[in-house]
Amino acid sequence: MLEFVTRWYKDKFSDPQAVTLLFILIGLWALIYFAGGLLAPLLVALVLAFLLEWPVAQMSRIGVNRTTGASLMLVLFAGIVLLMVFGLVPSLWKQGMSLLTELPAMLDKGMGYLQELTQKYPQYVSADQVIAMETELKRMLDTQHLLDIGKQILGFSASLLVLMVYTILVPLLVFFFLKDKEELIRGSKRFFPTNRELARKVWGEMNQQIFNYIRGKVIEIIIVGAVSYVFFALMGLRYSALLGVLTGLSVLIPYVGATLVTLPIALVGFFQWGFSPEFGYLMLGYGIIQALDGNVLVPLLFSDAVDLHPVIIIAAVLVFGGLWGFWGVFFAIPLASLVKAVVNVWPRNHPVDKSDGDSSAGSGIPDKAVSE
Repeated sequence: MLEFVTRWYKDKFSDPQAVTLLFILIGLWALIYFAGGLLAPLLVALVLAFLLEWPVAQMSRIGVNRTTGASLMLVLFAGIVLLMVFGLVPSLWKQGMSLLTELPAMLDKGMGYLQELTQKYPQYVSADQVIAMETELKRMLDTQHLLDIGKQILGFSASLLVLMVYTILVPLLVFFFLKDKEELIRGSKRFFPTNRELARKVWGEMNQQIFNYIRGKVIEIIIVGAVSYVFFALMGLRYSALLGVLTGLSVLIPYVGATLVTLPIALVGFFQWGFSPEFGYLMLGYGIIQALDGNVLVPLLFSDAVDLHPVIIIAAVLVFGGLWGFWGVFFAIPLASLVKAVVNVWPRNHPVDKSDGDSSAGSGIPDKAVSE
């Protein structure tokens, strides 16, 4: 057993560059995991600067200096964000409050429907199950329970001061990241070992993929959300703006998000129309939107960014979402692609069977990684 472990260790970690890459990855993971909360403004600013770097670089190519380009892009981005916040958030808040107000009546209607089912189909739905469900729903809508929720909301509101600080810090950080990009990169290289060729290859493979993924995900959210809202509004579905936004945001969690958002859409449609042709048209149209998103839009937007099996994507969402919450879910696919890139470039010290399609041997890098 000891001999096997020793042979495996020499095979995987005899190359100094592999050890360097491993320590860089562990260091970055530990920094984000243990200090992610403290560094949240910095990390958000890095993501935004990464997204805005491409237009700034294009302006630099046509003669616009980086200071002017960074200022223009920051003003444009801030304007878009403010337009969305003041134009969309009030409508969503109003519909959300209306939905919460009507929720007890909707639940009463649903319980009445379940009681009818106990009379028609007692062998499938028992009265005891309906009573237990009704008791639990009443407990959830109890005044004290609502007060606890209100306390949580007030606790969140207490962090608005922190949010205001972030509102000032993040734009400043984004501006300096864009303006002084080259200088900051040169300064950061001092903290990394010199033999980082493998790390450079991993970053070279991931750089464009991450940009394509984030850009594609933003475009997908906008398209799916807008199309869903238009469809819901044409159907006359209540809370169409709120449900459209939820549908757009559901694409953040591949496979799982679409499943979760289907429930509120189906419930609102059912309580509005019951089992009627309108309800059937609603679910059919929603299903078509999801099908077009998965089979047309996603391949167009992510053909160069995502080459992962669905099982790996779901596992990445669960693992990284558990580690870093929302940002872990949002970057689950790039992080899974990072793991794949590391595996591709990791050196091998043993001959590989030619039947595997990889003839690389020794301490070299796999041909696939080199070609990429």
